[in-house]
Amino acid sequence: MRSVRLLLFIALALLPLGAWAQGGLQALTVTTNPGGGQTYSLSIQVLILMTALTFLPAILMMVTAFTRIIIVLSILRQALGLTQAPSGQILVGLALFLTFFVMAPVFNRINTEAVQPYMNNKISLQDGLQRASVPLRKFMMAQTRDSDVKLFAHLAGKTGYASPDDVPFSVVVPAFVTSELKTAFQIGFLLFIPFMIIDLVVASVLMAMGMMMLSPMIISLPFKIMLFVLVDGWALIIGTLARSFTT
Repeated sequence: MRSVRLLLFIALALLPLGAWAQGGLQALTVTTNPGGGQTYSLSIQVLILMTALTFLPAILMMVTAFTRIIIVLSILRQALGLTQAPSGQILVGLALFLTFFVMAPVFNRINTEAVQPYMNNKISLQDGLQRASVPLRKFMMAQTRDSDVKLFAHLAGKTGYASPDDVPFSVVVPAFVTSELKTAFQIGFLLFIPFMIIDLVVASVLMAMGMMMLSPMIISLPFKIMLFVLVDGWALIIGTLARSFTT
């Protein structure tokens, strides 16, 4: 529940703050009829809140470490030559928990500075969203290349930001995703090199022995798995991914 609440707060933080009323969320609007009766209607703010819930999966993928992690793990599986092991569900689950591990400092700060004060009625919803956006923006800007920020700022027709805090989320989010894709493919390229060398060596040996009808993948797969296990590959990959987000 705590993680869902934090992600919901992040979803609200990405929405324009002007869409929320100064008085906070009101579940019902009561209108008194001329005849003395009352009419109850749901506030438009509740509709926006429920709509924001549907964007939680996209927010998890686009504004956290999930994108880089799942791409690297998928490339690793392909580099090993495995199609079913580990399965897609296992990779997604591993990427999800590793994402929460990497994002723990950001989520803790959001919970301390925004969620808890708002739940205790110490600040308004608008102030809470503003506070929640600060650590999230800091994390994304630390992982985003300046060239990507300049690209999307130019496409949006907005240039000359005085500081990173002035860059709107409409520019930060696509720039962050683009940078994450670049970084993930760079790490994936480095992962492919040792396994590609094994494939080349095995293919050359088989060709020299005249065994051209035998698929090199069948012979190289055990060697690649053995190499990955001997160097403690999972610990290296997960440790490298976790350290790649430190600034």
